[in-house]
Amino acid sequence: MPITIETTITAPIEAVWRAWTTPADIVQWNAASADWHTTRASVDLRVGGTFSSRMEAKDGSTGFDFEGTYTQVVPHELLVAEFWGRSLRVEFLNGPRGVTVRETFDAETVHSEEEQRAGWQAILDNFARHVLRQQGA
Repeated sequence: MPITIETTITAPIEAVWRAWTTPADIVQWNAASADWHTTRASVDLRVGGTFSSRMEAKDGSTGFDFEGTYTQVVPHELLVAEFWGRSLRVEFLNGPRGVTVRETFDAETVHSEEEQRAGWQAILDNFARHVLRQQGA
């Protein structure tokens, strides 16, 4: 079952795209809560290229690599990827109120839909705050 989340950011599309696809930015925003962080990230932004983010609890108790392969890349508009046998679609919709970032991903079976939606939305909200900080907002 797909889950969709989104946020709208008052920033230029170029800034939003750059923050989403640049490893130095990803390690600053990619966490669902203050007790987690991303310690490293890599992005090979092309069809067939891979991405990876090492996500860890700050106390060192657990961690995992979120990784996948891009199947579609349209700069400033769309990223589609496969990860862990699931799909992810990220749309960048430039509009009069800013850029809406809409993520649609296949749910997994371990955590509830509500938990997954909340966790992914928290990361997306961190992303929006990061972009706004970069813009001086």
